[in-house]
Amino acid sequence: MTTPAIHASGLRKSFRATDGTTVVAVDDVDLTIEPGEIVAFLGPNGAGKTTTVDMLLGLTAPDAGTIEVYGTSPAEAVRAGRVSAVMQTGGLLNDFTVAETVRAIAALHGRPDRVGLVLERTGLTGLANRRVEACSGGEQQRLKFALALVPDPDLVILDEPTTGMDVGARQEFWQTMRADAALGRTIVFATHYLAEADEFAERTVLMNRGRIVHDAATSDVRAAYGGRTLTFRPPAEVVGADGIDAAWLARVRDALAPLGISDLEVSAASLEAAFLALTQENDDDLIGAAR
Repeated sequence: MTTPAIHASGLRKSFRATDGTTVVAVDDVDLTIEPGEIVAFLGPNGAGKTTTVDMLLGLTAPDAGTIEVYGTSPAEAVRAGRVSAVMQTGGLLNDFTVAETVRAIAALHGRPDRVGLVLERTGLTGLANRRVEACSGGEQQRLKFALALVPDPDLVILDEPTTGMDVGARQEFWQTMRADAALGRTIVFATHYLAEADEFAERTVLMNRGRIVHDAATSDVRAAYGGRTLTFRPPAEVVGADGIDAAWLARVRDALAPLGISDLEVSAASLEAAFLALTQENDDDLIGAAR
């Protein structure tokens, strides 16, 4: 059997608030992610996503439960270069050029052989001599991603990875991610672009109030909540210069099947609709339990 990329059981983490009360940030979370999966991690502010990610990276220890990354502790997996993270803010030196930044991190990892490769894979070869301070926000995000690829990690954790990128750069970024996942690299990303998660994640994990409220294939998450939309192509003989014949449209209300409709398509609700429905449902359950 393949060792899971991430295996967490019964994770729980609490913090002491300034008023002395205890805040449960992560509450009995079970999570298993297999190698090569692309998983979107979604949830409203305060859902527990950041705390969970911190535990995955070994930055904080759980109060209860266990967590393994490729069969070992998160801290050991990070030290071994099996895990990299791309965070939304910080981490770059403005006075360095793009190439100098990558070379410095490659030297720390003992991987100078990967400098040219990661620059090429992240579309930064043409910007190699540009100073970091002269790079746009999107270019800096791509540089952070390049740094994450330097040790050739098995797992990449991304926090809002395409912030500041234009549409073209975002598409290129996710093409790279899909190619890496196809080779076995595991991708876990948190994003506020629900449409991005909808398009690129094979699996979506929704968190709310410290708990996982739904964990399934993204298409199944969409289909499980909200309505569905039915679209169809009418027969050619009822379509004129002014559009579809009104009399025919009236007949559609009474019967669809006998009219020769083709190209029938049923699409699920958007991930955004599912996200709102799931989090609202979970809030209602918690309110009801408190009464």
